[in-house]
Amino acid sequence: MAASKLTLDDNEKFALMKFRRIMSDVTKPHHDDYFLVRWLRARSWNVEAAEKMLRASLQWRLFWDVDDGLKTWEPPKALGLYYPSGSTGCDKNGSPVIFVPFSGLDIIGILHCSSKQDMIKLTIQILEQYLEIARTTSANNIVVIFDMDGFNLKHYAWRPAAEVVIALLQMYEANYPEILKACYIINAPAVFAVAFTVVKRFLNDYTLGKISIFKSDPRKWRKVLREHIPPEILPKYYGGDLVDADGNEKCTSMIRPGGKIPESYYVNNFGTTEISAEFTSTIVKKGRKLTLDFIVADAGCALKWDFRTEGHDIRFGITYCSPDGTESPAVRFQRVASHQVNEVGVIACQAPATYRVVFDNSYSILRSKKLHYNILVTEPLDKLDVSTLPESAPITNGSSKEIISTN
Repeated sequence: MAASKLTLDDNEKFALMKFRRIMSDVTKPHHDDYFLVRWLRARSWNVEAAEKMLRASLQWRLFWDVDDGLKTWEPPKALGLYYPSGSTGCDKNGSPVIFVPFSGLDIIGILHCSSKQDMIKLTIQILEQYLEIARTTSANNIVVIFDMDGFNLKHYAWRPAAEVVIALLQMYEANYPEILKACYIINAPAVFAVAFTVVKRFLNDYTLGKISIFKSDPRKWRKVLREHIPPEILPKYYGGDLVDADGNEKCTSMIRPGGKIPESYYVNNFGTTEISAEFTSTIVKKGRKLTLDFIVADAGCALKWDFRTEGHDIRFGITYCSPDGTESPAVRFQRVASHQVNEVGVIACQAPATYRVVFDNSYSILRSKKLHYNILVTEPLDKLDVSTLPESAPITNGSSKEIISTN
């Protein structure tokens, strides 16, 4: 899409021209002006900040194999069957309309039959499929309808469940800026306001400005949906004219309703710990911290982590230390329920730099924590062939240096 169609002012056109030039070493033919403007707007037209954001996202795509292996990846059976979402078509401007019956998301069951990584991968895969449709129609954005009927806040009191939702929000904000045309949250019960106060902390103003929330009165939200979505692609339950061949008004042949996952699918037992030889085990004493410093010498590397604690949670975070001694957060410090499910993640690294990984047990005056961790810096992306690695294989870097201190 040309800059003129984007109705940019002179300063914005100049920023776009500069941004395209400095990103020319990594951009592809499909990275048009509209694509680049998304990242500029996400960083308030600060070209340097947009460059940092986009380069980090492109590295993220490589490590998740978004543009290759993930296209044909098959999720665990239960996740594929019970992940609630679907679409019945596009709005009048070509934007795919995605329906998410959120009450059908059995987050506890999903984490018992698959991993946090699997859920993230499936979410990425679904987003990419709809964005590809949006690109072919030149819409470049999507419409999402979250049906919160039957939403149960208690499910998200289990910390691994809350943490996976937060991880998905953070992934979305970092890698899919400004793709949302509209988001309609319907059938929102009173307790949803409690959840939304947490959720909105992880969303930028652009995303929040696209969200409309409706309570349980169907007369209001059906009218709004019908005004913005053609009735021929809007299920009758949502105010349109579309029904399944059997007359189902929710069109479950096209929109997976999700639901309670049978325990016969469960493979994860959160009461036991199996630790492979790749993990280092240690004790983080009560009132103390374990600090791991990783030196990153080459551009294009990533820091990956996978850890678990026994019996109790721990506070975790990563600090970026520049060569001049300046420190800034790379991963926000927070207590994580790593005693219930492995905490796994990856970030793109700047170089040269030191990344300080901290396991903080200073808040605990009674309990030491047994910790099992596998943390490493990968080779630079241009030296990796991730397609040849098994899905579970670690990516190692023999040149990385680890300095361990306890304080």
